[in-house]
Amino acid sequence: MANVVSDPIDALVLAEHVDDPAAGAVVTFSGDVRDHDHGRTVLRLDYEAHPTAADLLAEVAADVAARFDVIAVAVVHRVGPLEIGDCALAAAASAAHRGDAFAACQALVDETKARIPVWKHQYFADGTDEWVNCA
Repeated sequence: MANVVSDPIDALVLAEHVDDPAAGAVVTFSGDVRDHDHGRTVLRLDYEAHPTAADLLAEVAADVAARFDVIAVAVVHRVGPLEIGDCALAAAASAAHRGDAFAACQALVDETKARIPVWKHQYFADGTDEWVNCA
């Protein structure tokens, strides 16, 4: 499972998608909007994605699933306006053993942030804003 969505996302829902009776471990990640960045107070974010982002995210998920001994992986990135505390990126991986599940989940997050074309627009309490290259 891999998708780019505008609706709220929840890592625990992704855990349900990858859970399996053969799984000895299900690892989840919830990348949530924090209230600060580099010493500045963040009020909110907007994420924008290139039209190819969902396809590239599916490639990331397939690549990670092929590299690790996993049962299943899932990753979802949100776009649109997000408030403090909202989940922007969720990932989950299941495997027979915890090491594979942890490694696969970390790879999902790291490769998503490195490879998919999503841009973050941060709005700060001091009235300034900035674009960050990729989520």
